[in-house]
Amino acid sequence: MKKEDFYFDLPEELIAQDPLEDRSGSRLLVLDKETGETEHHIFREIVNYLNPGDCLVINDTKVIPARLIGEKEGTGAKVEVLLLKRKENDIWETLVKPGRKMKPGARLVFGNGLLKAEVIGVVEEGNRLIRFEYEGIFEEILDQLGQMPLPPYITHQLEDKNRYQTVYAKHSGSAAAPTAGLHFTPELLDEIKEKGVEIAHVTLHVGLGTFRPVKVENIQEHHMHSEFYRIEQSEADKINRAKGEGHRVICVGTTSCRTVESAADENGRLRECSGWTEIFIYPGYKFKVLDALITNFHLPESTLIMLVSALAGREHVLAAYEEAIRERYRFFSFGDAMFIR
Repeated sequence: MKKEDFYFDLPEELIAQDPLEDRSGSRLLVLDKETGETEHHIFREIVNYLNPGDCLVINDTKVIPARLIGEKEGTGAKVEVLLLKRKENDIWETLVKPGRKMKPGARLVFGNGLLKAEVIGVVEEGNRLIRFEYEGIFEEILDQLGQMPLPPYITHQLEDKNRYQTVYAKHSGSAAAPTAGLHFTPELLDEIKEKGVEIAHVTLHVGLGTFRPVKVENIQEHHMHSEFYRIEQSEADKINRAKGEGHRVICVGTTSCRTVESAADENGRLRECSGWTEIFIYPGYKFKVLDALITNFHLPESTLIMLVSALAGREHVLAAYEEAIRERYRFFSFGDAMFIR
């Protein structure tokens, strides 16, 4: 299967630059994965498609303000550091711009010396290992100095940091938001619970590997970066119960999907576990847990559009995307949503 099989032409003006004032006011395209038929709704109407006994799986990871702007010690040259993955207490794998000049031994300063760092190594794809030096609590300093790591296609400044967090974000560690969850409000979640839908929390810390472009022509040669996930027993029980009673498991976002599919045994059962996943889901994959998916509209030729194509079929997905473009849906992180049922 080739990368170009997942290409579509997206007008740049359809890339959403700002979140809507009302999270649940986004548009919702409903796609029947068997027939390819579509319907158009407002996101808060998702409740009409959920049934008592269904289990809605949400990713409660929290985005850290992982983008640091500083300077190289001695020269004052501007440097940008994006925190990707914590390796040890104060050692992080990072993406550094400009990267070539940041050789091991280079020292960096942020916030007039409130935070200092040293490059101590180079790992795959040129990412840098950096050791941070500070007084106090790292998370508090990061909250003070760091910016939200918005994707490069969003060029507007984000006024409110919380709009790049889900309302149920809890466990810090992501370099990007699980954006399908941005559409939910506390009121909508209450309405869903009142209908008799179980809500299960899982955690997957989203790394940039999820969004890394596929560079190989044969998609099976693409390698995913690993991401940390955790499922507690109480939440595994909710998912198992829904499956056992013949109800649907509906994942909110590709990250929730990848978590349950990584953790499930061959019979689709889950138990308490944590670990690292490199799962890459593309057409031909047989889902063990997931029955339906709430997701945003994804980049052409990305691993994410390959995942949704595995669920609904490439032809159905691309046809739905073309319809969304004709109907002027908003795309990507702050864009509209799709429910594949």
